[in-house]
Amino acid sequence: MAGSDSALRSPASVLQAASVAIVGASERARWASQIFTNLRQFGYGGRIHLVNPRQQEVYGEQCLPSLRDIAEPVDHAMVIVPAANVADVLTDAEAAGIKSATIYSAAVGDGESRQSRERGSWLKDFLATSKLRVSGPNCMGSYSFRERLFAYPNTELCSVPPGPVGGIFQSGGTLQFWLTSAANRGLRFSYAVSSGNEADLDLADYLDFMVDDPHTKQIVVFIEGIRRPQAFMRAAARALQAGKPVLAIKTGATQKSRSAARSHTGAISGDYAAYLAMCERYGIVNCRSLDDLLETALAFQCQRLPKGPRIGFVTTSGGTVDLLYDYAEAEGAAIPEFSPATNAALLPHMQEGILPKNPLDTGIPTTLKAAADQLEIVSRDPSVDIVAWASPLPGKSRSWDDTHELRRLLAATDKPVIAFGRMIHQMTAEGLTVQERAGFPFLQGLEPTLRAINALWFYAQRTDQWPVVPTPAPQSDLSPANLEPTLARYGIKLPQSRIVASAAEAADAAATLGFPVALKIRSADIVHKTEAGGVLLELSSRQQVLAAADTLVKAARATLPKAIIDGFLVQEMVSGVETIIGAHSDPLYGPLLLIGAGGIMVELVRDVALRLLPASAADVSAMIDGLKVNRLIAGYRGRPAADRKALEGAALALGRFYLDHRARIAEIEINPLIVRTDGALAVDVRVAWREHGEKV
Repeated sequence: MAGSDSALRSPASVLQAASVAIVGASERARWASQIFTNLRQFGYGGRIHLVNPRQQEVYGEQCLPSLRDIAEPVDHAMVIVPAANVADVLTDAEAAGIKSATIYSAAVGDGESRQSRERGSWLKDFLATSKLRVSGPNCMGSYSFRERLFAYPNTELCSVPPGPVGGIFQSGGTLQFWLTSAANRGLRFSYAVSSGNEADLDLADYLDFMVDDPHTKQIVVFIEGIRRPQAFMRAAARALQAGKPVLAIKTGATQKSRSAARSHTGAISGDYAAYLAMCERYGIVNCRSLDDLLETALAFQCQRLPKGPRIGFVTTSGGTVDLLYDYAEAEGAAIPEFSPATNAALLPHMQEGILPKNPLDTGIPTTLKAAADQLEIVSRDPSVDIVAWASPLPGKSRSWDDTHELRRLLAATDKPVIAFGRMIHQMTAEGLTVQERAGFPFLQGLEPTLRAINALWFYAQRTDQWPVVPTPAPQSDLSPANLEPTLARYGIKLPQSRIVASAAEAADAAATLGFPVALKIRSADIVHKTEAGGVLLELSSRQQVLAAADTLVKAARATLPKAIIDGFLVQEMVSGVETIIGAHSDPLYGPLLLIGAGGIMVELVRDVALRLLPASAADVSAMIDGLKVNRLIAGYRGRPAADRKALEGAALALGRFYLDHRARIAEIEINPLIVRTDGALAVDVRVAWREHGEKV
């Protein structure tokens, strides 16, 4: 691939080409014919050159044998030829001074065949020295709606007016289906790209281009894999700073974690979890499904962001109210109580005997003015940040003539106003007209609506930020010998302990520390001591320590016969809430911090949160807020509260420690970190040391 991992390249000559050549033009070639028809019938204003060595005339126009035979400059070549001919066409394109090319063909580097791999190798070498920008291969082209440059072999979307949504899909077929569904719901597009196998131009390049496009206000992305994560994160940071939301859906959520993981931290924070941590840092809204991607894009089309997460609902159904309570709890949506002033203002709108509350059930309003009045009252409530109205758009059987009342509502508040239907239903042309006149989006489905509204708040909290990135790993003199004192200097406290070589020494050390104690096997070959039967707790006498040492050795031999036993660790007993904190470097996104519920159930329960490092105090606090173990820390069912500040401090300290010493260690994990009523102690510290010369 041409360029470095963080360099960004411009696809302007692909998406804004002033002239194009269709290579492989033939009346029998469906894709080439469809694209030519798109360009001619839907208003592309640039020159179109036809190229095919076997034809002199195609579609009633002159056809040239080669790109080299075109007598004037050409911005972009659409290469719609068999894979075996791609190399010759690109060589001609470079010789002719063409700026860019789209390779539609597959079998140019993808798949398992020898011929495809050879073509891919040739293309890689070609791009390493060529100035030609390449889209694809194995793609379906693109749409440039303002330029009327419709280079995708489908006519259905060519009549859609241009709009503010940019789309980048690595799946060409999914792009067409999603765009069609979105257009039927009122979304309008600036550019839509099928990026294919991304031998050259990739997600990062298209994203960066759309950030700079003044007509693009939000960007939707379908991700199968991020080939250049540093470049992608750089472009995502620019999008965040520019106030252009990036909404994404990514495949691979159920892929197994990396097989080379050496700790719980590595096993839990697999590729997809690390991707989600990247989304959190860069304000990327990750959507659960293609349907959610559509509803969320509609929600962002209102171009208003809330100042908080609290939703004021106005509905026409008690059943809807009940469902909203259930779904809001599941989705973590905030439904505040209305203020006394709001309730008093709403009371005249209520049916007799029904008191106002949030979500509000007012019954079917008599007019749009009545509905707008109710919504305006709710919008004035200081405890409401987002107004949500349960109302489907009208079908052909009825009409809303007074949509100016809804426009009046928008003029009366700067808060986002979202309408929603309870279920998915088919839109009509009349409904789309009403949505446009109303000035705010109408979503479908209760749960997708809640997730879309939550996405508005997620993004609002991250606007105008430039994400902090870690500095290069500094040199470190960390070693097993100075690990514990170094952790202590960072503020990570360990229990009193003694390292001993024999059972007798363990008994003496236990007597010195004071009973009860914990005894742990010491072996570089045993990573997870508990799973190997290498830990015994609550030993209250010398005799118990001696017997425990014998038991631990036998258990270790049974589990890992070849393990080298180095001795024992005798440790004071510590009680409290078991948590885990860890740090490691993801190969794609960089250093990560993990916090979660710890102990032996860590991988089974998977109550964890991840953030990219460096992490702030606010990041760590938010991570803990989202954990179930936070209920234990706060004091659960009569148990005393644990020292949350100590957990926060230990996590921040571990993050700093890892960033400073990751040149020496690949991973570090503290499990458990026991959070007591006063302080927190790192009971078990596991480190994966880097090999000499291993790159960070």
